[in-house]
Amino acid sequence: MDHADHVALLRGGLPTPRSPSTADGNVTWADLGSGTGAFTLALAELLGADGEIYSIDRDAGALRQQERTMHERFPSARVHTIRADLARPLPDLPPLDGVVMANVLHFFREKGMLLGQVRHALKPGGRLIVVEYNVDRGNVWVPYPLSFSTWQTLAAQWGLIGTRLLATRPSRFLHEIYAALSVR
Repeated sequence: MDHADHVALLRGGLPTPRSPSTADGNVTWADLGSGTGAFTLALAELLGADGEIYSIDRDAGALRQQERTMHERFPSARVHTIRADLARPLPDLPPLDGVVMANVLHFFREKGMLLGQVRHALKPGGRLIVVEYNVDRGNVWVPYPLSFSTWQTLAAQWGLIGTRLLATRPSRFLHEIYAALSVR
């Protein structure tokens, strides 16, 4: 996948510039498990000058690479990189309009603690975009994937509503990747 694919996967889950959730023109999102920033870059493009992004990953080297790439491609983007392990409590964040978790949940056998923290970090009406492989059986590299239908069930269990499929893309690993939107 390339940048255009990342943007396409997220596009339908972000509010339009004139929607009520962006009435003041500013939106705050987090990219959890952001790595080198493929989806952080997509967020920066989609949110534009009105967006503020908290990019969180445990790999300091990946975050440094992400900062360099962000500076080259979107120098005016407001991105805060934070080194933190998602297996531990989330760092203090402002109330979030949205969260992206791309290729993150499949690393957690027990997803509940993280989902509870994400739900708490979201403002009422906040959006969670999950990008995952559309299978329920994994491998060494993707140990605990969740299909879209499994995500629908899990999201409802954690009080997330309106779960819908945003987009899919073919994947050479595990056939297909999907993006889904759920709302707090």
